[in-house]
Amino acid sequence: MCLAVPMQVIEVDGFNARCEAKGISRSVSLFLMQHDTVQPGDYLMVHVGSAIQKISEADAKSAWELYDEMFQAEEAASQPGGARSDA
Repeated sequence: MCLAVPMQVIEVDGFNARCEAKGISRSVSLFLMQHDTVQPGDYLMVHVGSAIQKISEADAKSAWELYDEMFQAEEAASQPGGARSDA
């Protein structure tokens, strides 16, 4: 499964940005968003190292809440005695 990850822009340098999510910092390509203005503080959806769209802070937080629920469910399912569904 492939997911886009919501990240916050820390700094912008041309078509690259330093972005952060959950304490992890990455270099992100802004090439696909070259017609948008991206500034520090903006939130972006990042897929395979490239920003693909701007999102609101509320949408970023909502996405992370959903991802956290998925990760917790997967972790619980992988524990001995945990129910696992391969749907």
